[in-house]
Amino acid sequence: MAALAADPPACQVPAAGGASTHQLVNSGASRLAFKVKSSNNNEYRLKPVFGFVEPGASAPLEVTRLAGAPKEDKLVVQFAEVAADATDAQAPFKAGPAAGEVVIPVSAT
Repeated sequence: MAALAADPPACQVPAAGGASTHQLVNSGASRLAFKVKSSNNNEYRLKPVFGFVEPGASAPLEVTRLAGAPKEDKLVVQFAEVAADATDAQAPFKAGPAAGEVVIPVSAT
């Protein structure tokens, strides 16, 4: 079964602006594609938005907060199993619903 986790599982950034780096950890035996969505696209920048995580490995996710009012938001990391030779990380999400998702609560204070 596909399993993806975020480390650390929550994100805290200054409302005045800042960055946080997380690892997306694939604890399953299949290669995963991921897509990151934000509840606040005006104040957050995500890098990368799409990507792959190999089995038993991790991939970095950089969250950058622009200056804005303090508030609570969330990031949703959707994931799907893909073939070992897949090259387009966006394709599984155009084809249908994701296999699962991880929610990362974001707090800007």
